[in-house]
Amino acid sequence: MKQFLFLLLMATAIGNTSYAQTSDEKAVTAVVESLRKAMVDPNKTILEKLTSPALSYGHSTGKVEDQTAFVKALVSGESDFVSIDLSEQTIKVTGNTAIVRHVLNAVTKNGGIPGVAKIAILLVWVKQGKEWKLLARQAVKI
Repeated sequence: MKQFLFLLLMATAIGNTSYAQTSDEKAVTAVVESLRKAMVDPNKTILEKLTSPALSYGHSTGKVEDQTAFVKALVSGESDFVSIDLSEQTIKVTGNTAIVRHVLNAVTKNGGIPGVAKIAILLVWVKQGKEWKLLARQAVKI
């Protein structure tokens, strides 16, 4: 009976274990959220601060933008996100590189035309000094 209770206690403890994020994972979670907010309420300075000058930003349509084109499209309203919700997010940090995957659900108004988007996203972040910068992004249709 003692063995049974011990095993039951261990199974419960293991089942309730949550894995804490590392400090880098927390920082990447924060910059992903900052990027989400900056895409909904575009600010050139913030978008440039969050992204690398070497940015390769791939859309689910196959279109690829550099940092200048990405920022310009958001700030001009050509690419207009009314809202963005992220789900199913995973973060894997290896050295100074972070790989983030999530599903993006958005309400858009690109060029004034209402729309919705549900796409899978892969983000590659690189740590430069103490800051994480978005180096690459690729979206695919679900």
